[in-house]
Amino acid sequence: MPEPQLARRLGLFDATMIVMGGIIGSGIFMNPAIVAKRVPTESVILAAWLAGGLFALAAAFIWAELASVRPDVGGQYAYLREAFHPLVAFVYGWVLLLVIQTGGMAAVAVTFAQYFVQLTHVPIRSPYLAAIVLAILTIINCLGVRAGGTVQNVLMVLKIAAIAAIVACGFLLGNAAHNELFQEPKVSLSLLPAFGLALVPVIFSYGGWQTATFVAGEIREPRKNLPRGLIIGVIGVVLLYLAANLVYVRVLGVWGLAASDAPASDAMRGVLGDFGARATAAAIAISTVGFLSQSMLTAPRVYFAMANDGLFFKRVAMVHPQTRAPIVAIALQGVLAIVLALLGTYSSILNYVVSVDVIFFGLTACCVFIFRRRESRNEEGTTRVPGHPVTTLVFIAACWIVAINTVYRNPRDTLIGMAIMLAGIPAYWFWRRRSVK
Repeated sequence: MPEPQLARRLGLFDATMIVMGGIIGSGIFMNPAIVAKRVPTESVILAAWLAGGLFALAAAFIWAELASVRPDVGGQYAYLREAFHPLVAFVYGWVLLLVIQTGGMAAVAVTFAQYFVQLTHVPIRSPYLAAIVLAILTIINCLGVRAGGTVQNVLMVLKIAAIAAIVACGFLLGNAAHNELFQEPKVSLSLLPAFGLALVPVIFSYGGWQTATFVAGEIREPRKNLPRGLIIGVIGVVLLYLAANLVYVRVLGVWGLAASDAPASDAMRGVLGDFGARATAAAIAISTVGFLSQSMLTAPRVYFAMANDGLFFKRVAMVHPQTRAPIVAIALQGVLAIVLALLGTYSSILNYVVSVDVIFFGLTACCVFIFRRRESRNEEGTTRVPGHPVTTLVFIAACWIVAINTVYRNPRDTLIGMAIMLAGIPAYWFWRRRSVK
């Protein structure tokens, strides 16, 4: 009897919701204040979010072309494997499992738990509640990609509705803020270094588009639906982010936005009082659990692909015969995220891999050049990056500038991240040798 394989049960709408769910977490509710501190000018704040959106859109087109050329399980892992070497792909999956995905999920789960406890006053510690939420999402996704996709779609629609409600209330009910004591600096070239610094939290708020490619093996007509989902999803997020920032600046003013620790809550408190602040806290809680749902749905497919290549525990490649889900890979990620949430070490771990993550973004964009050189002609229906090679080179340069900037500002954390990444090299040769035997 042939072993069960992954089932293609996701369509264009599912792909779009997965893209948007991978991007929208808690960043849009918090990071606008950081941007306002660095560029205290309304036009420059909005320009930073627009520039970040164009960066994300360029990335979406790059990943869309890669997805249409190589619609393989594992997405970014598969692109790196086919373009460079299985070692490069394995190191990416290694860092994704040990730090990037599990650490990010632990941090977001605790953020959700903190907001939930504040809203409901449930007598439970945040790490324990975070562990319970992670366990529930793990079980749901083990029931199959359709079950996980449905939960993700519902949470994503709620997230869109929540941000749309904040925007509508801010424009229709909020009064424009004026601060006579604060004078905005004039826009000039002297703001350019600050603008570059402000782009860091903006770009990270737009990150996450790439995770949708992990489930390429479970999307119907992936050469068509996955590229469309990437582009539509990123454009939708850009519009939501720009609208939200317009509301923050309008209601709080530039000075108020820069002084706020929670701009979304403060803006809605100014419009609807305490009810607005509580409603925003509920929206943030929904947004964070939606991000967790998306992470639990997508990333395990990378570990599944690694095991399928003989580069990880064989059991991780097991697909349940009835749910057609890689249940061991899902459970592995869930357990590691729960451990990190209970230990509380995720915040320091996340700092280790910032530079590593953007390095792999740049390497993945390089795959476009390699795949195009290998193919003698353009296959019908293949998505192409507009403005290539200029736009692709600009994206690669931006990724590696962020990496260099991170090394310069946090050399200690970066060295730890590099050490974790390099530890994947002997691990690769161990699994490679074991696979050969």
